[in-house]
Amino acid sequence: MGIGRDFARRLLRNRLAAAGGAVILFFFLVSALPGLFASHEPNRIDIVNILRPPSAAHPLGTDDLGRDVLARMVHGARISLSVGFVAVGIAMLIGLVVGLLAGYSGGWVDAVLMRFVDMMLCFPTFFLILTVIAFIGPSIWNIMIIIGLTGWMGVARLVRAETLSLKERDFVAAARAQGAGNARIIFRHVLPNTLAPILVAATLGVAGAILTESALSFLGIGVQPPTPSWGNILTAGKDNIEYAWWLSLFPGLAILVTVLGYNLLGEGIRDAADPRLKGR
Repeated sequence: MGIGRDFARRLLRNRLAAAGGAVILFFFLVSALPGLFASHEPNRIDIVNILRPPSAAHPLGTDDLGRDVLARMVHGARISLSVGFVAVGIAMLIGLVVGLLAGYSGGWVDAVLMRFVDMMLCFPTFFLILTVIAFIGPSIWNIMIIIGLTGWMGVARLVRAETLSLKERDFVAAARAQGAGNARIIFRHVLPNTLAPILVAATLGVAGAILTESALSFLGIGVQPPTPSWGNILTAGKDNIEYAWWLSLFPGLAILVTVLGYNLLGEGIRDAADPRLKGR
């Protein structure tokens, strides 16, 4: 408990990390309680109010079908954040298993798994995602799974490096001398000590997954209309940028602020978990 309180105290003392956490919490509330932030239906077409600029009735304007941009952004926040969390969850799970197995086993198991990781890293991730989606078709679940399946390699290398260091520590040798099996050593002694870097990687990974989903939707092969996401709202903005600036500005700012918030929080978690920074 003392370690947890010390970690939380140093994290909250970091103003940039606290600001990032506040941004993330705000968007969580937006996605969880959309009715509090938008009164219009996100897919309601209104041909009378096509491409209306921001006003009292439509605070962020309307799009090329007369749909309220604020309502679409509020409901799109749930899609974008869900893609980030599910994709990162898949990547963390795979990377954790591969990293622990390679680092703790060593020998030919480590060599085979790390060569496979190196092979995966040779492929440009975004173009690999584009290729796979082109074959299986775009959908929310396909995007989540593909981003997760192509984003675990860095986590695996990180966990392996931590495991290689931890398995040589005295507390692991003591547990082994007391007759603890490999599974108990991994889950009781090694895994808990790798959680801090994994948490940092997960926080930064959510930001990357949101950017990837937005880029895919912007290209038209991500979340498909009429389901709103920040990326496909930007696509409508691209087609009408000369006379509907709000369609590009507001979703672009939402993506920017969200990704910045996750990056700031991730950096703050890294600093708070680093024992060399305890005196700062």
